[in-house]
Amino acid sequence: MLFSDKKKMVFSLIAAVFFIFLDRFFKILALKAYSDKEVSLVGNLLKFTLEKNYNIAFSLPFSGLLLIILTAIIIIGLIYFSLILYKKQEYRYIPYLTFILFGAMSNLFDRVKYGYVIDYIDLKYFTVFNVADMMIVGGVIFLFLLNIKKIKDSKYV
Repeated sequence: MLFSDKKKMVFSLIAAVFFIFLDRFFKILALKAYSDKEVSLVGNLLKFTLEKNYNIAFSLPFSGLLLIILTAIIIIGLIYFSLILYKKQEYRYIPYLTFILFGAMSNLFDRVKYGYVIDYIDLKYFTVFNVADMMIVGGVIFLFLLNIKKIKDSKYV
């Protein structure tokens, strides 16, 4: 492994752990201190509020034990896929998979412990979400962009 690849992996792991601690902190804060009120952060555009999300992403109607099992299977698949990539020395994908994995684990923890995911960032005209959701979506976007770059750089295009 190249030194820069190792540095990127360590940095991404530290960053993912930091964001998960931040996510857990805000989730506890939303549950304990703001369960019955909201705080305006940027006028009506951005608020901090507790929203109990019993459904899958974007509140699509899919919930319950089946969702917990499906999420656990996806997490196991992500771990397995990350190990394969590591073994193949495809290190550039691992930081983004780490963010997706940690975000998914934080939300799975909520589902198992509380029966719902704790969302707290209320963005007007969009949805209520959390830092773990941002990690998942950000990781997916960067993986997508990385694959587009790989396709453009390949000899097949």
